Amino acid sequence: MKKLLYLTQTDTTIGFVSQDASKIDGAKKRLPNKHYIRVVNSLQTLQTFTRVPSKHKNRVRRAKRTTFIMPNGQSFRVVKGTEHNLLLDRLKWLYSSSANLSGSDYDEAYAKKMTEVTVTSPQKNGGEASKIYKLGVKSIRKIR
Repeated sequence: MKKLLYLTQTDTTIGFVSQDASKIDGAKKRLPNKHYIRVVNSLQTLQTFTRVPSKHKNRVRRAKRTTFIMPNGQSFRVVKGTEHNLLLDRLKWLYSSSANLSGSDYDEAYAKKMTEVTVTSPQKNGGEASKIYKLGVKSIRKIR
């Protein structure tokens, strides 16, 4: 399946999503050395990418609109019970980023021009960014 760049209302904000991080890099015009949040549709999908430290399993399972940076440096957010799951359940996981030029505000015309597929949603407002926590084997630190 061709890895497309989507413009959609995510669980937190209007965003670019794709299984190909380089497509998001191109749309945002940013250097490819930054990592993206990987949004997954379930804990089962999350376990195919990383191991959640035992001390934090319940926190990750119950969290809503929260991103976790795992001890391996990769960041994940499990999304459940949102309209975004209509797309996410089909693809299982996606890289996710806000739909704007790096360092700029959201511009709908620009965002639509850069994407291959626009997924419509009744919510067309920018939401609040997710909370971010860095997990260690035994520790946790709030990033945002």
